[in-house]
Amino acid sequence: MIRIGLVGDIGSGKSYIAKNFGYPVFNADYEVGKLYKNNRIIFKKIKKILPKYFSSFPLNKNEMTKAILSNNDNLKKIVKIVHIEVKKKMNIFLNKNINKKIVILDIPLLLENKLNKRNDVIIFVEAKTNDIEKRLKKRKNFNKKLIKKFKRIQLPLDQKKRKSNFIIKNDFTNRSVKREIKKILNKIL
Repeated sequence: MIRIGLVGDIGSGKSYIAKNFGYPVFNADYEVGKLYKNNRIIFKKIKKILPKYFSSFPLNKNEMTKAILSNNDNLKKIVKIVHIEVKKKMNIFLNKNINKKIVILDIPLLLENKLNKRNDVIIFVEAKTNDIEKRLKKRKNFNKKLIKKFKRIQLPLDQKKRKSNFIIKNDFTNRSVKREIKKILNKIL
């Protein structure tokens, strides 16, 4: 099985690129959302370390935002708890897809949390800053301060780029994205 990990800036379109590969995708953001909604154990662990921010299950995005913005360490504490569960979910996904030729790992903190393996194919998704900003502003819970906090716990983009085997320039058009993906698949298969 070839594991392809997608890295890049917040809002660069990693999930969009992942879907266009046509192979099974592990989407960490989606899994985290499910954990917040459905996992009482995660709720209890987060409430235990940050009791003044969370009132009731399921985890509320507004409460989460307040907790993250009020203290620089809160995001790290939350990530530490959630990361363990995301890793478990990723391993279940990998086991379920063990016979697939390729799987796509759409995990924002792939490199930071050392979820990648040495022979993974890492693809850096690059997009123009103004395209990224337009896309982020369209998000339902857009919060500039929150995005800055998330960026602080990520590796610098130039470092992610250096650690990547390929770069996809994402202009958010299906034709060019499919062409870029096809080129990469031809090289790795």
